[in-house]
Amino acid sequence: MNPWERQKKFLPLFLLRASAKITRMNPISHQSIASIVINRRMLVALVMGFSCGLPLLLTLSVLQAWMKESGVDLTTIGLMSLVGLPYTLKFFWSPLFDRYALPFLGRRRGWLLVAQLALMASLVWLGFSNPAAHPEMMTLAALAVAFFSASQDIVVDAYRREDLPDRELGLGSSLYINGYRVGMLLSSGGGLILADHLPFSGVYLIMALCLLPGVITTVLTPEPHVESFPVSLKAAVVDPLKEYFSRTDALWILVFILMYKIGDTMAAAMTIPFYLDIGFSKTQIGTVVKLFGFWATVGGAIVGGIAMIRLGILRSLWIFGILQALSTAGFFLLATIGPDLTALSAVIAFENLSAGMGTSAYAGYMASITDKRFTATQYALLTSLMGIPRVLASAPTGYLATHMGWEGFFIFCTLIAIPGLLLLLRIGGQRRD
Repeated sequence: MNPWERQKKFLPLFLLRASAKITRMNPISHQSIASIVINRRMLVALVMGFSCGLPLLLTLSVLQAWMKESGVDLTTIGLMSLVGLPYTLKFFWSPLFDRYALPFLGRRRGWLLVAQLALMASLVWLGFSNPAAHPEMMTLAALAVAFFSASQDIVVDAYRREDLPDRELGLGSSLYINGYRVGMLLSSGGGLILADHLPFSGVYLIMALCLLPGVITTVLTPEPHVESFPVSLKAAVVDPLKEYFSRTDALWILVFILMYKIGDTMAAAMTIPFYLDIGFSKTQIGTVVKLFGFWATVGGAIVGGIAMIRLGILRSLWIFGILQALSTAGFFLLATIGPDLTALSAVIAFENLSAGMGTSAYAGYMASITDKRFTATQYALLTSLMGIPRVLASAPTGYLATHMGWEGFFIFCTLIAIPGLLLLLRIGGQRRD
C-alpha cells in the first residue's frame, strides 16, 4: 500500500474523488526523493531564482529612495513605476528566444548569458546616472535594467521547464521562488542599508557584481535537450497560441490561473491596514509579519516542493489550495481575538507556510502545461496573466473591507477561493507530460 492509500481516511471524500480523477502517480522511494532534492538541477534553479529576483527592486524601492534623496518631486517618483512595464509585456518578445539560437552555448544559455551581461552593464549605467540633473538618462537606464531583467526571466523560466523532469518541477519551482525572494531581500534591504554608507553608484555596482554567480552557472550548466523548436518567426508567434488553444479546456485553464490564488491575493492587499486597525504596532508588524513571515514563506515553499515529489502537482494544488483558504480564514479569527501577539504569530506562520506551498504548486503547474517547443512564449504569457489578479482583484479590497467589516471581508476572501479549487475537477487532465 503506497503512502497515498494510507492517508485516504484522513482526507475529505470530495478531495479523494478529485484526486483519483486528476492524478496518475507511481510511488517514489525515499532514495529517489533524496536524489531529486540533491542534484545539479535544483542548485541551478536556486541560483537562477536569485539572479532573477535581485534586479526587480533596484528599479523600484531602491531607486525611489535615491530619487527622493536627490530632491526629485513625488510626481516623477510615482511615474517611475512605469519602468516596470517590461515585466508585464515580456510575452511580446519572448518568441524570439524560442525561434533563434545564438552561435554559442546553445539556444537557452546563449540568450541567458547575453541577457545577464547586458543586465549587469545596465545596472552599472543606472548607478552612474544623475536623477536630479539628467532624469531622462536615468529613466532610460532603468528601462534597460527592467528590459534585460524581464528577458532573463523569460529564458530562465524556459530553461527550468526544459531542464527539469516533470516530477521535479514542483521542487525546482519552489527553490527558484525562494532564490527569487532572497535576491529581492538582498537588493532592497541590503541595498538600502549600503546606501547609508556608500554612494548609490557603489550600491548599484555591488548589486551588478552579485549577478556573477548566475553568469558562472549559465556557463557551467548543460544546455537542455529539446526535440524540436519553431523554424520561423511566424511559427514562434502563432504556433504557441494555436497549440495552446487547441486543447479541450484551454479557456478553463486560463480561468483557473486567474482564480487559484485570488482569495489569498485579495486578503494580502489589506493586511497592513488590518493589523494597524486592530491595534498592532508597526514594530510588531515589522518583526512578526515581515521578518518571521519571510522565513515561514521560504519554509512553506521548500516543504511544498518536497511534498510535490510524492504527491504530484495536481494533488498538491488541491491540498495546498485548501490550506491557503483555511489560512485566510485565520485572519477572521484574528479580527475577533484582537491584538494578541501569540495569535498573530500563529496566523502568520500558517498563512505564509500555506502561501509558500501554494505558490510552488501554482508555478509548477504552469510550467508543466507548457509545450517544450514553445516554452519561452507560453510560460511568459501565463506568468503575465498570473499578475492580473494582483492588480485588478486588489483594487476593490478597500471598498469591500469598509462595507463588510474585517470579519466579513476575510470570510469573503476565504469563500472566493472555492471556485479556483473546483476548476481543478475540469482541468485535471490537461497537464502535459
